Amino acid sequence: MRESRLAWLFLAPLLLLVGGFVLVPIGGAVLQSLQQDVVYLPRRFIGLANYRWLLGDPAFWQSLRFTLLFAVVSVPIEVGLGLGVALVLNESFPGRGLLRAVVLIPWAIPAVVSGRVFELIYNYSFGAANWLLRLVRPGLEPVNWLGSGTGAFAALVAADAWKTTPFVAIILLAGLTGIPEPLYDQARIDRAGIRQRFLHITLPLLRPVLVVALLFRTIDALRVFDVVYVLTGGGPGGATESLSLLAYGYFSTGDFGFGSTASMVLFLLTFGLAVTYVKLGRFGEIVS
Repeated sequence: MRESRLAWLFLAPLLLLVGGFVLVPIGGAVLQSLQQDVVYLPRRFIGLANYRWLLGDPAFWQSLRFTLLFAVVSVPIEVGLGLGVALVLNESFPGRGLLRAVVLIPWAIPAVVSGRVFELIYNYSFGAANWLLRLVRPGLEPVNWLGSGTGAFAALVAADAWKTTPFVAIILLAGLTGIPEPLYDQARIDRAGIRQRFLHITLPLLRPVLVVALLFRTIDALRVFDVVYVLTGGGPGGATESLSLLAYGYFSTGDFGFGSTASMVLFLLTFGLAVTYVKLGRFGEIVS
């Protein structure tokens, strides 16, 4: 009994921190989503009316489709590239320490800055993308990369992958360094090839870290905002408007109830997929 009280005493600061900075804001957002809260109208409780109106809004379904598609496309690309970079950085070669530091540069750059850089790259008049195309095919008309839904979507995926792949690589590199080298030595003695060592040693032992990387990147991809806001602004025609950008639009016009409703839908989607990741990855078994 005394040990239990002592444990709760040590946990009390953490519980207060979580309650004050996590649960209280979430609870406030839930309450606000159940109200008509517009700057030019009196506040009143309307129950689930905001959710019904949101589900009937075509812009919501378009932003939901974009958000899910963005996560489905960008996360595997980033994890795959990150795994390749981590495998290279895990090898011994001259200048490895310097290369590890250089790889982190894209991650250290703010998303707003990287979004602006890619906006210049895809610029119709003087962008580097069209310049490279003209080098390959002289006389080719410039491509309006951000003027179509497909081009804008590809530009966003490329910008996000460039920035966040180093983050995935560093996480996976930490997992690779934790794999005992004698396992590989024994596998070489048993004449196991690179492919066999990767499939039967590296991947199984890297699985907990892969789950963490997938979880982090999926959550970030679902709540993507800054790169979309800077690079496309949700265009063209709302084709790249994410749920976060949709919620921001409601907040910026003074409709805090509707903005909180869109934010809660995003929260529930993110929370549900995070739980699904943990279940499918059997993360509880791994950590136990």
